[in-house]
Amino acid sequence: MSEAVIVDSGGANLASLQYALERLGARAHVSHDPATLASAPRVILPGVGAAADAMQRLTRHGLTELLPTLTQPVLGICLGMQLLFDASEEGPADCLGVLSGDVQRIANAPGRPVPHMGWNQLTPLRADPLLEGIMAGDYAYYVHSYAAPVGPATLASVEYGGALSAAVRRGNFWGTQFHPERSAGTGARLLGNFLRL
Repeated sequence: MSEAVIVDSGGANLASLQYALERLGARAHVSHDPATLASAPRVILPGVGAAADAMQRLTRHGLTELLPTLTQPVLGICLGMQLLFDASEEGPADCLGVLSGDVQRIANAPGRPVPHMGWNQLTPLRADPLLEGIMAGDYAYYVHSYAAPVGPATLASVEYGGALSAAVRRGNFWGTQFHPERSAGTGARLLGNFLRL
C-alpha cells in the first residue's frame, strides 16, 4: 500500500486531501513532526490562505529548514506549490527556495476576476511521470489570487490573462497550482501518479 504524509499546514483542505488519497488506496496521515516527515516515503505540502502566515506556521514547527532538504517525492498543492519558490508578493514573504523565482499577484481585469476560481484547462508543456495520462484540455479546479509565471520548472500551464504555471517540478519536488483533491478524474489521476513515484 502506498503511503504519504500530509504536512499539517493549518489549511482547511487537509481532510479532503486525506480522503482523496485514501480513495486511491493509499495510507495517508497529517503531521507537522519533523522526524515523521523526514522518514515518510512521500510528503504532500498543501496550503490555503496567505504565504506569510503559512511560512510562519512552518517556521513554528521547525519545517522551513527541513522541507527543502527532503529527498523523497514531495508535492506542493496550491499555496503549497507557491511556497516552493524563492518568495511571494503575498505578505510579502520569503519562501522555501526550492524553485527559482517569485510568486506574483494575478492582475485584475474586466471579465477576469481575482481570485482565479473554478475549472480551467491544462496545457502540458513537457512529459513527466506526474502528468502521465493527463491531456491538453483536461480541466482542473483552481482557487488562487497569486501565481508563478511560466519558467524552467513549469510542466503545465493554465491561461488566465496570460500563461501561468499550473504544474512544476525540480528534482524530487513537484507542485500543482490547482487542487487535485477537487479536480475530479484529472486530480485523481495526478494523485495516483504521485503515489507511484
